[in-house]
Amino acid sequence: MKTWTKVSLGLAVPILAIVGYAAATAARPNPFFPPIPVMLRRFSDLWLFKRVPTDVLPSLGNFLLGYTIALAVGLIVGIIVGQVRWLNDMAQPLIHFGRSVPPIMLIPPLVLVLGIGDTSKVFVIALGAAFPVILTTIDGMRQVDPALIDMSKSIKLNRVKTLRSIILPAASPAIFGGAQTALQVALILMVSSEMVAATHGVGYLTMQAQSTFNAPSVWAGILLLALLGFLINLAFSLVRNRALAWHTGRAAAYAAS
Repeated sequence: MKTWTKVSLGLAVPILAIVGYAAATAARPNPFFPPIPVMLRRFSDLWLFKRVPTDVLPSLGNFLLGYTIALAVGLIVGIIVGQVRWLNDMAQPLIHFGRSVPPIMLIPPLVLVLGIGDTSKVFVIALGAAFPVILTTIDGMRQVDPALIDMSKSIKLNRVKTLRSIILPAASPAIFGGAQTALQVALILMVSSEMVAATHGVGYLTMQAQSTFNAPSVWAGILLLALLGFLINLAFSLVRNRALAWHTGRAAAYAAS
């Protein structure tokens, strides 16, 4: 399937949804579902670019810091646990118990301990986003072809070189999959933490608009978050495709053979 065909099919549903929404709101005005021109005008008033330095940038800063910490902790824990079998057996129940606790439920106690500043938000984002990376790193390392491990032993590679040259490259598709899932979790937690306890941020302003029944501002906040999520995911996809170009090429070669 050609690229323009894929793009056309991908845009068909959103365009139809926008056209349907525009027609419905134009024919029957609703205070909770503002017409698209009203929504866009409010988006321009709020986010282009009045609130960017005071709300958008701090939110993105918390998101990036929390996500970076989650990646670092997830990779380190996943690699250690994935390499040591007895540690894996011991840690698996703890990891699954930890990921079963909704990170949003930790916001109130963290606010009591750390306050409503950025520290509690970064901690929640890092904690929630780390688990997908940990689990996919462990699974990716355990699914490495044993023949590759035997080959590394036959050429007398030490443990560090085996990890760097064989295990991590073979596990990297799974790791990137977990990192992409963690990206979405981090974005959700960024907004959720600001809705519960904050004095600024995209989530805070959207929640304030909801509490005052300011529907255009609510939808403007949703539109901003949708755009941010799309752009962040697009940037991640470009990095992933570049880093895994060798894997994509090999998969395409296998499919063609």
